[in-house]
Amino acid sequence: MKNQLLIAMPNLQDPNFSRTVTYICEHGEHGAMGIVLNRPTDLRLADVLRHMEIEGGLGAAGEQIVYLGGPVEEERGFVLHSHTAPWSSTLAINDDISITTSRDILEAMARGDGPDLTLVALGYAGWAAGQLEREMQDNAWLSGPADQSILFELPAERRWEAAARLLGVDVNLLSSEAGHA
Repeated sequence: MKNQLLIAMPNLQDPNFSRTVTYICEHGEHGAMGIVLNRPTDLRLADVLRHMEIEGGLGAAGEQIVYLGGPVEEERGFVLHSHTAPWSSTLAINDDISITTSRDILEAMARGDGPDLTLVALGYAGWAAGQLEREMQDNAWLSGPADQSILFELPAERRWEAAARLLGVDVNLLSSEAGHA
């Protein structure tokens, strides 16, 4: 499911994931990790840089919204971004998108030398081995293709429905009952 969007079904009541869309950065035998794309915080990038004592001439980029990426390690920062030369701690998800957790990317962003497309998040969503697969079987999630406009361009409040529309689905019309043969 790596490089997929995980779309919460309307019946998912967990307050951490209700009406969310999550980008899956890693998925394998040990579990899965993703970044929730539509939970903006009151923080801006400039606030994070000030807190980390990173100086730079951000200008309008300093107003970039910081997202709550998930309920795990909410004090840890993640930068989801268009693929560029690797930073100190970067995971290339595919040829176009990477995720970085090191300070050097924030320093570059503060100087105006960062990636063209970025989403800054605090925390991540994590699943133990087999957990996400069970939740999918329980009809908690839809999965679909990732789309850069949903990741980086659409306003947060439009991302959940837009991700479902990529599958031809109107999430507001979905039933909470799963069909099993």
